[in-house]
Amino acid sequence: MGTWIVNGKMLDGDNRLVNKNILIENGMITSITEPKEGPDNQSDGHERIDAKGQLIAPGLIDMHVHLREPGFEHKETIATGTRSAARGGFTTIACMPNTRPVIDTPETVRYILDKAETEGVVRVLPYGCITDNQLGRELTDFEALKDAGVFAFTDDGVGVQSAQMMKDAMAKAAELGMPIVAHCEDNTLVVGAPVNEGAFSRKHGLKGIPNESEAIHVGRDILLAEATGVHYHVCHVSTEQSVRLIRQAKQLGIKVTAEVCPHHLLLSDEDIPGLDANWKMNPPLRSPRDVQACIKGIEDGTIDIVVTDHAPHSEEEKAKGMQAAPFGIVGFETAFPLLYTHFVLKGKWTLQFLLDRMTVKPAEVFGLSWGTLQEGAAADLTLIDLDTEKEVNPAEFLSKGRNTPFTGWKLKGWPTRTIVAGQVVWSEA
Repeated sequence: MGTWIVNGKMLDGDNRLVNKNILIENGMITSITEPKEGPDNQSDGHERIDAKGQLIAPGLIDMHVHLREPGFEHKETIATGTRSAARGGFTTIACMPNTRPVIDTPETVRYILDKAETEGVVRVLPYGCITDNQLGRELTDFEALKDAGVFAFTDDGVGVQSAQMMKDAMAKAAELGMPIVAHCEDNTLVVGAPVNEGAFSRKHGLKGIPNESEAIHVGRDILLAEATGVHYHVCHVSTEQSVRLIRQAKQLGIKVTAEVCPHHLLLSDEDIPGLDANWKMNPPLRSPRDVQACIKGIEDGTIDIVVTDHAPHSEEEKAKGMQAAPFGIVGFETAFPLLYTHFVLKGKWTLQFLLDRMTVKPAEVFGLSWGTLQEGAAADLTLIDLDTEKEVNPAEFLSKGRNTPFTGWKLKGWPTRTIVAGQVVWSEA
């Protein structure tokens, strides 16, 4: 027996919402029909989900998340993190390796995959570390990690400081046909700095993180990617200089892709209300000029995809203040409503543009087989209420983390049901 999703709307090729019914059987989409061709209420024998006029979208894909397990289960677990992702409409997520232990051995990869299979509710793709224990001294065993199930390599959380180490990593990854994904940060420029270098840091007497700390690594790595031929992907782009370098690299035909987070498209350091560590993330909130550069970057294709960089911490940790608290905010449950409300509803982007950068484009960048709504595709779907306005309320999050700067924001575009391989894994009802 399958499942019909009826009375839903899908985007057509002209960015118009049209009425459609979808039949799911054996975890796959087997039919997409006009309503008049839909199920016979009396005799078709399938279950029915009434979409009530909501958008039927491909399941969202997030290629940069922190699930914290193993080692930091007080912040998040694979169980809580994947449920939070499902509530945000995500059906596939890629978890970063800065856990404890880090994901630098096949055993830890298998632990992640086994936990995701038994306790998770969405598809989890693990990254493997570039260097042992993320110390930047020795490369991990790329072949063994690939065989265990990682799909790309990164030391996210720290930048690879040695150019020779990064070049060696890129050369090895290129041999294996695997991407190198980089957290770009020159440590000599950021030690002890909690926020962007700018008016806010000066006002509060804080050391600032300069734009160059990110852009220096971006520029270095682009040259190394050109030399090695690797697919090089830049994490959480936040500066005008980084956008400019990536744009130039793409014009030269270098295989570089990039991502940006909602908070770097919506907030600058001028928006920070005070020394509240729920506004502390890495990269930090930059200047309004940098925000505009990131927006232009995603609009012109320099930046390829949107990610959340979902980074939960406990309330006790974030209460330590701007200087001492850890970097990071949660992102799963607010990402789509934030961008839909502030870009689509304001006429800056089409709905198709936003969906593509959270579904089709991530799949294309990393060679994944998900992210589309078509007959024969995996039945990864999200129903989204485009009309109802609600406030962001961290107390309702399914994540263990409550650390967000968006508390109280009124948004539309809330997911109401998430389906992975034909199975409902979260529903608002």
